[in-house]
Amino acid sequence: MAPRQALLPSFLCAPAPGGDQARAAPAVVAGAPSEPPFGKIEMFSPAYYAACTFGGAAACGFTHAAVTPLDVIKCNIQIDPAKYKSTSSAFGVVMREQGVRGFFRGWAPTFLGYSAQGAFKYGLYEVFKKQYTDIAGPEYAAKYKTLIYLAGSATAEVFADVALCPMEAVKVRVQTQPGYAKGLRDGFPKIVRAEGYSGLYRGLVPLWGRQIPYTMMKFATYENIVEMTYKHLIPTPKDQCSKPLQLGVSFGSGYVAGVFCAAVSHPADNLVSFLNNAKGATVGDAVKNLGLWGLFTRGLPLRILMIGTLTGAQWVIYDSFKVMVGLPTTGGAPGPSAIPVEGLAELKASA
Repeated sequence: MAPRQALLPSFLCAPAPGGDQARAAPAVVAGAPSEPPFGKIEMFSPAYYAACTFGGAAACGFTHAAVTPLDVIKCNIQIDPAKYKSTSSAFGVVMREQGVRGFFRGWAPTFLGYSAQGAFKYGLYEVFKKQYTDIAGPEYAAKYKTLIYLAGSATAEVFADVALCPMEAVKVRVQTQPGYAKGLRDGFPKIVRAEGYSGLYRGLVPLWGRQIPYTMMKFATYENIVEMTYKHLIPTPKDQCSKPLQLGVSFGSGYVAGVFCAAVSHPADNLVSFLNNAKGATVGDAVKNLGLWGLFTRGLPLRILMIGTLTGAQWVIYDSFKVMVGLPTTGGAPGPSAIPVEGLAELKASA
């Protein structure tokens, strides 16, 4: 077989330890029961899923809180385009009317809500991905891996959004209605007093409509981009590449995935903002008010910038946490089952 051609120079990747002997030694793909666990935590153990959960909470909570100023501008453009005509003018309006503090309105529900969402999203994604892989079996899991990524991420997001929805409702009201509440402490009970606890979940269905396609795109696109990067751009196997290079792949792949995520989920994002801002409003009211064109495009450029950066940063934080506890970065590696090399060759030939 001819050596693989790569676009990155080989010095960016660490050489294989032990030379030819080390390369010839493995007869089974990583993940076999006879092999030692990755670093300090055994793969697919309760400790592994706990690490993924904590990593997901950190990745989503801190990144969403960091882009709160962009989120404030985006939400206001979506809700009141007559007043907030463009991104630049919206920054000026917020600064004049609310000062610097106005850009950070809603940071607390943002941080708490997306930390909870990230914990469920990443932790349960790993759980469901493994479960669906085991159900499919080695042959079908290899052949239909993208469907497994899509199914695992969609299932995880259903639960993640139940955790996020109350904080999202508070966040949107605080960010788009100056004077409604100062933040989470008074905004949360105010919604409950006026609308009951059900008021915190009025936007759940549109939130699912936004987040489930977003997360499916996020994970499936990311996993495939990482796999293609290690297959076509990098000259040596992933486990022989330096950790900084692996994390660079995580960010680049995450950013590209984020651009697709933003485009796919943007109409539902406009619906969520509208419904959480207008008491008693329906999806029909939102479509009538925004129009189909506005539903797909209002606030989109800013959201692409925000989501691309945010998604890339999330994957870096998540994978950095995994590396810190001795786990491999996400994607670009063999699946969890122990498949003999000969079996893999047959799978590739049939794919």
